[in-house]
Amino acid sequence: MTYRHTKVFIALFLLFIGTFLLGLAFGGSNLSLSSVVTAIFQPEKDSIASTIVWQLRVPRFFLGVLVGAGLSVAGCVFQGLLRNPLAEPYTLGISGGAALGATLAIVFGLPGVFGRITLPLAAFLGAFLSLSLTYAVAARRRFSIPTLILGGVILSFLFSALVLLILSVADTDKVHGTIIWLMGDLSATETGMARVAAFPIVGGIMIMILLAQQLNILTLGEEKATYLGLNTESLRKIFFLAASLITGACVAVSGLIGFVGLIVPHFLRRLVGPNHRTLIPASALGGAIFLPLCDTIARTIIAPLELPVGVITGIAGGLVFISFILKTKSWEIF
Repeated sequence: MTYRHTKVFIALFLLFIGTFLLGLAFGGSNLSLSSVVTAIFQPEKDSIASTIVWQLRVPRFFLGVLVGAGLSVAGCVFQGLLRNPLAEPYTLGISGGAALGATLAIVFGLPGVFGRITLPLAAFLGAFLSLSLTYAVAARRRFSIPTLILGGVILSFLFSALVLLILSVADTDKVHGTIIWLMGDLSATETGMARVAAFPIVGGIMIMILLAQQLNILTLGEEKATYLGLNTESLRKIFFLAASLITGACVAVSGLIGFVGLIVPHFLRRLVGPNHRTLIPASALGGAIFLPLCDTIARTIIAPLELPVGVITGIAGGLVFISFILKTKSWEIF
């Protein structure tokens, strides 16, 4: 790691601390910095600030950290694996399958019968169905990049069409609930799914970090990677499954939150370069900053009402990405 990389990681860590304090201080009811610090270091103190911080905002913040880091790393890996600067965690149709699973659960009222945990479980099962279908299609073509992309795009359109079909005949209140979920939110901390989702997300990120050098070689192309002694088909399977599992777990607990896995790796690639040994950890830390910060804005911009965090990530990500494209001299990033 070079001196420049060290400075970038120090800056990201300081931004993370600042985002953490902002996330605890601002929301439906704002707290002073002194109240937040007191609540952090004296959690046993019986006060409104301590209750707000430890029961509401700390769990929500770390759910945002988990999802933000997971989506950013998955986007980074898909961009390298597919050698496509527009690839993101939802490129392979996982979002469409998750949306279909969640829509069916909401329309049939399953959360009201079996509890709120039913919704993230249904979303994860839908994501797993999409993943399995894409895997089956790609396996017939030895996991070629065009097959992965086309298979994912086609499945995403198919599932999206089924979601629209269901919504067109569903009750109005069920439609509203589905749309809110589709826009993404971080309010599922009490379902227990966040703790369950932490295992595949953190485990997947660790696998990606350990295999970062192999991903660097894969970005050179299949012929060069094979010449250097890599089993490209097996490595693609590992990256594909691990990144997809991360994405499915993130979608299950937060809904569809766009732009995180697209904009964060793009931005950090400009700062730390295309070497995935530094880019993947930087993307994880960048996502852990970006999503909780957007969630804080979503909770405060029209307080006491709350916007879905996907609205903020979409607006912020779109504006930043357009600015990024206009300032970039070359579209080539690898």
